[in-house]
Amino acid sequence: MQFSAVFIALAAFAASVVAGPAGREITENAVSASIVSDAEMAHFLSTTDAELTFIGDLPNPLEKRSAQTTTVTYCTKRVGSICGGTCTVYTGGATCLDASGTTCIAATKDIGFCDESGCDGNCNALSLCGTSMSNGFCFTPNTASILVSPL
Repeated sequence: MQFSAVFIALAAFAASVVAGPAGREITENAVSASIVSDAEMAHFLSTTDAELTFIGDLPNPLEKRSAQTTTVTYCTKRVGSICGGTCTVYTGGATCLDASGTTCIAATKDIGFCDESGCDGNCNALSLCGTSMSNGFCFTPNTASILVSPL
């Protein structure tokens, strides 16, 4: 009888561990739903209907990526879980980007987004995205600037 009770307790514990927290999707890339791979970013850029403006270095899929290079795509419109409208794509190193009017962001590394220009005010990390969207974007209303770190 004791064996049955222990077995049931272990089975219940194992089921809770496998299930994970309710409402959260468990993925291979457990960093964040809004930090995407270079391939995922390239796929979005090649398939989106959004108007794209490129700043910084142009993404080159044949070039070996630098550990300090980040690609950030930030857009002006959200329709349901889709991010689009007018999007700016930055590829490069550490900087503070003017991003007034930004509604949603995706990046290949963790970045900060702030509600004031000059990377001031209240800033949050993309890895702590509160509202995930399709294609690895995060809903970031009232974003005025984006802090790209060299790390």
